[in-house]
Amino acid sequence: MAAQPNTTNTTRIAQTFVDARRDGGVVPEFPGDVPVTLDEGYAVQDAALLLADGVVAGWKVGRINPPLDGIDRLTGPIFADQIVMASADPVAMPVFAQGFAAAEAEFLLRIGTAPHPAKSTYTIDEARAMIDAVHVGIEIASSPFPGINALGPTVTVSDFGNNNGLVVGADAKGWRDGDINDWPVELWINGALIGAATSATMLDGPFGAVRYLLEHLAARGIALSPGQWVSTGAVTGVHPVAIGDRVEARFDGRLAVHCTIKAR
Repeated sequence: MAAQPNTTNTTRIAQTFVDARRDGGVVPEFPGDVPVTLDEGYAVQDAALLLADGVVAGWKVGRINPPLDGIDRLTGPIFADQIVMASADPVAMPVFAQGFAAAEAEFLLRIGTAPHPAKSTYTIDEARAMIDAVHVGIEIASSPFPGINALGPTVTVSDFGNNNGLVVGADAKGWRDGDINDWPVELWINGALIGAATSATMLDGPFGAVRYLLEHLAARGIALSPGQWVSTGAVTGVHPVAIGDRVEARFDGRLAVHCTIKAR
């Protein structure tokens, strides 16, 4: 007989993270038994989604390297009140000052067509056909638990995938006819170049991230809706930030999105 999940442990972890995120607190140590499998981590995430007040307006996809049990990506929800449209002036994005905080340059893909509820597998072309917009952006990765990434992906997924916001930048015009995987991407902090890469280095790229998310959420019984954003993964890496930092992500030498970092 398969081992039964420890629902008390799951609920305690979920409640602790939801409370800390709501109150801007810190979680100095992981609040329970560390999930052994990704399924256990997602059970915490599911419990936290039931406890949280926010509306899910998107999902992040991140890389697991090395893969865990053959799985090389993870996901977490992005709430509507943490999605900000970029403007000429850099927006101040909050992080947990005593927790973990980082910024990531990412391609943000918007769902244009709802997936069929009975469909559970997708090709990259099918995933691409469901996208109606591609924008450049910055994901803010932050958690009240400072050790979230150090303890591995099962812990990362247990606290909403370590997401704490999204800055949606300009439309990546030309994405339908060109290959955004070839676009050079740079992440700058306080005027210094911190990371540079292309999304060709990211498994099967941004549309592959959408394909993975569609299959993953179908397996969890969660429906994607038109208008929701998919933050498809850190192109140049996960770059730690501190309060007061100035962050700029540059794409293809012609598009840029900015933010500053403030305390939650």
